[in-house]
Amino acid sequence: MAEGYQQEFNRLVEIIARLRGPEGCPWDKKQTHTSLREHLLNESYEVLEALDEKDSPKLCQEMGDLLLQIILHSQIASENGEFKLEDVLTNINNKLIRRHPHVFGTVQVNSAEEVSHNWEEIKKNEKSQKGSILDNVPLNMPALAYSKEIQRRVAQIGFDWDNTEGVIDKLTEEVRELKSAETQEDKEDEFGDVFFTLVNAARRMGVDPESALRQANRKFYQRFNLMEKICRERGLTFSRLTFDEQNALWEEAKRELRGVKE
Repeated sequence: MAEGYQQEFNRLVEIIARLRGPEGCPWDKKQTHTSLREHLLNESYEVLEALDEKDSPKLCQEMGDLLLQIILHSQIASENGEFKLEDVLTNINNKLIRRHPHVFGTVQVNSAEEVSHNWEEIKKNEKSQKGSILDNVPLNMPALAYSKEIQRRVAQIGFDWDNTEGVIDKLTEEVRELKSAETQEDKEDEFGDVFFTLVNAARRMGVDPESALRQANRKFYQRFNLMEKICRERGLTFSRLTFDEQNALWEEAKRELRGVKE
């Protein structure tokens, strides 16, 4: 079985090297680390979409596309004398072994939470003691994901609420401050605090805010798309409906999508 994996992996590496070679593809040969940034991001989002949809065949395909990006960046780096694919594999192999002393060493753990705590401690010791544990969180991450990650990291070293109720109370406080904000600057500042606290509540509840918002977006799209379809079938113009009529149509779309008959 392992030989089959190795054979296909080597085949992918060889295909990409050929695409970048003298007789290769003009598009592939033109690419750089910078030009591929958008493709890497898009492929990552497509993997997330497949996960959200629980579509295994689609996930298999999208993971292949994401792997292509990793190998392509490694090939470009090798050509530029930066590093080789072997270096990428060696680094991640060593990191996994180093950060799992309870598996590859003699450390004893009793829970997944303890594993996470040890992981952060090991990572902190690997970094410069003068820096912050937040320094290596990519600043260009989506804002919700960045917020979740920095809150997760500080929670690992004890800077966290005792319980979820405390976060919810804080959220209520932030909403109250948002309602009382007067200037546009204050409104934006307080709105950010509400978002930040919502992400904290999501983390405490084991909810991924990015996934939750994507699901809410998808649900809205499906309902509004059905509303438009109903209007077309009934010869109605959506923009000419009153707000109450639009809301009634929204509730009808919700019921239909839930499989509830009128």
